[in-house]
Amino acid sequence: MAGIQRKSLLTADERDTYPFGHSDEVHLGEVVVARTVHEPGWQWSKHIRPIVGTASCMFHHTGLVISGRIGCRTDDGAEIEFGPYDVFDIPPGHDAWVLGTEPFESIDWIGAHRWASPPTGQRVLATLLFTDIVDSTALAQTYGDRAWTDVLERHNATCRRILDQHRGREIVTTGDGMLATFDGAERAVLAGLGLAPALAELGLRVRAGVHSGEVEVVPNNLRGLAVHVAARVMALAKPNEVLVTDTTRGLIEGRELSFTDRGEFALKGIAGSRRVFAAALAG
Repeated sequence: MAGIQRKSLLTADERDTYPFGHSDEVHLGEVVVARTVHEPGWQWSKHIRPIVGTASCMFHHTGLVISGRIGCRTDDGAEIEFGPYDVFDIPPGHDAWVLGTEPFESIDWIGAHRWASPPTGQRVLATLLFTDIVDSTALAQTYGDRAWTDVLERHNATCRRILDQHRGREIVTTGDGMLATFDGAERAVLAGLGLAPALAELGLRVRAGVHSGEVEVVPNNLRGLAVHVAARVMALAKPNEVLVTDTTRGLIEGRELSFTDRGEFALKGIAGSRRVFAAALAG
């Protein structure tokens, strides 16, 4: 276990510089914290999209605004502004821009590492499992903050138990879901199918998406097109359904599983279409 540490964002471990801004990072083990500064006129779609090559920003950002104001629009059309001392949580799939004539400065502790850099680093082939609690917003309102926090903790513990059974590795929790990787496609699908009955005991329904592809390993997370495909496929799933891409299905040779063709779908922000299948335990 690492001992107590102290680092300063004024003497950062790493700096990313891009048009109209920069990001300074400090690394504490696998934790990355960044100070980002965007000058007036900065906009993600104008200045960062040409660098990273995605249709919108696919990083999940959580942090604190220090000064200035910024606007944000998600891919589904929701729009919001953030100002000094606002704490923000912005899901993947968004555009952002500086408002007014004052530079925007923030401290980010999720989505902080090389979010404005071209994909680089260690790349591995993996099967990804993305999960999501169905109707989580309505459930949170019904339970109340304290009770919902307890439910989420039990949800996470249950998911981790299922992952352990199938040799999965948790990458990150997403508030009401989880991203995990597996070194075998069949184990990933079996883990997804195991979640529904286990979480039903908590009164929860989940949807899951599974996709296999190459990903870039970054501190405390993964990057790459495969991550976005898995997330988009998950969003198509019905309650307690596990959807699998044709890529993953083609890797499975065992007889424990059966698959029902759900057709081809255009996935938001991803070129082309993908054929997906609903997975089930073989009868």
